Amino acid sequence: MKRMTLLVLTTLALAGCAQTSEQKSLSAQDLENHRFVLQSVNGTPFVAKEGVNVPELNFGDKLHISGAMCNRFFGQATLSGDQLKAEGLAMTRMMCAEPQMNALDNQFGQMLGNGAQVSLNGQQLTLKNDQHTLTYTLAKPQ
Repeated sequence: MKRMTLLVLTTLALAGCAQTSEQKSLSAQDLENHRFVLQSVNGTPFVAKEGVNVPELNFGDKLHISGAMCNRFFGQATLSGDQLKAEGLAMTRMMCAEPQMNALDNQFGQMLGNGAQVSLNGQQLTLKNDQHTLTYTLAKPQ
């Protein structure tokens, strides 16, 4: 009886490990109709200065994206495996008073223009390329 119990517990433990190690691949539906706000840049928490809006990224139907860093942007994204790409984003071109926001505009545009690795872990969205990592958190509905 003890051996049978041990065998059952071992089997369940191994089955649990197999399920948690498999990561569900990201689909467009996982992103669509969600709004995310920037939490960190390259591992450093993002803290908005007074009078500066927190950068956001919105996914609409069919992966239409929009949002703002310093400037507002919108365009059509594609998802291929774990690569999110949005070539030719339309973006306002204002000079921002905050240098960090200007840099974020450029980083974000380059990341999505060239394709960024995207992952969604619970409510945390991460965009990553060879040079930068932007981490977002799912925002509450407005």
